[in-house]
Amino acid sequence: MKKLSKYKAVALLPMLLGLTACGDSKSHTAESKAQNSQMEMEASHTATRAEEVMLTANQFDALQIKIDTVPMRNMSGYVEANGQLEVPPQNEATITTVVGANVVSIEVIEGDKVEKGQTVAYLSHPNIIQKQTDYLNAYSNSEFLKKEFDRQKTLYDAGVGSGANFQKAEAEYQASRSRAKGLEAQLQQLNIGASGVRNGTIYQRVALRSPIEGFVQKVEVRTGQYVEPQTDLFEIVDTHHVHADLMVFEKDAYKVKEGQTVSFNVQSLSGNELTAKIYSVGKTFEQNPKALHVHAEIENKQGNLIPGMYIQGRIQTDNSLTKAIPESAIASDGTKSFIFTAEKEGNDWSFTPVEIKKNITDGEWITIDFLTDQAPNTQYAFNNAYYLMAEMKKGDAEHPH
Repeated sequence: MKKLSKYKAVALLPMLLGLTACGDSKSHTAESKAQNSQMEMEASHTATRAEEVMLTANQFDALQIKIDTVPMRNMSGYVEANGQLEVPPQNEATITTVVGANVVSIEVIEGDKVEKGQTVAYLSHPNIIQKQTDYLNAYSNSEFLKKEFDRQKTLYDAGVGSGANFQKAEAEYQASRSRAKGLEAQLQQLNIGASGVRNGTIYQRVALRSPIEGFVQKVEVRTGQYVEPQTDLFEIVDTHHVHADLMVFEKDAYKVKEGQTVSFNVQSLSGNELTAKIYSVGKTFEQNPKALHVHAEIENKQGNLIPGMYIQGRIQTDNSLTKAIPESAIASDGTKSFIFTAEKEGNDWSFTPVEIKKNITDGEWITIDFLTDQAPNTQYAFNNAYYLMAEMKKGDAEHPH
């Protein structure tokens, strides 16, 4: 009996050791599964955070991020042409005076909007008063000679008057009448009403009026200054008809024609592209440089477009269109390039990177191909792409796998 009991004890020991090892193995496996599951969740959470950049409304406004859909753009078949903004000659006016006078009052300053016929200044001088008195004397003399002419005509028609006296009265009347009419025209040039002068009113000062509607571009006089006749006093420009005046070099002249579209930039409107349609192509070359003038009507006028502003343009000579986006919308990560979709979530904005392939570069624009299908009308960030990429990488660094 004792031997049997000893053998049983020895046999049970391996079994107990096996059970203990089995229990430890199951516990270790369960713990490993739990750890792996948690690591996968953390990795998934980190990946989600790394693939999206959130900006508050204040951050969005501070960065001045521009949002738009990817446009179709002509990136080939164009002629580069530079020039400046201009207005047609009939939309510019220089105000002068027809007599020497002193400026007694200036009613406008540079930049003011003026209507056609609006007073811009008042002038005064003894010459102006003298013209009014000369007209009044000529008019009174003409009225007297008219009565003498009528009397001599009555006598002549009745056969009792001398033909010579009648002809002399007629000649003197016609001469005085012409002189009065000439002086009346001069008063009209001075914006003085002849009827008022005939009624005995002598005007001490006269008004200078704008011949067109527009904006005051230059004021070249001061109060009290004496100005000679035909001196340039004010310049008025009607900017409603401002257009692009481009210079096309001889080698490209044959490619340009009316109806083509022009894309151009103005320095004062940085980042905004304007478009225009060619309505006139010059028929003679300027000699220095040898180039043609091309005039184009601006289709999307915005901001303060002032004649004389320098412009850089591209005349589209081919209608081949492709997807393109500004260079500032593209960020690189290693050898890959991305743009960011933009989606508003409440008051905040969510930006998600989308991989692209870059192609042709034209100035600040680059043609692209998407490596994945994109939904129609998807909006993208058109600037600050490098900032968004940096924010995304920062989020990745703060939540490592």
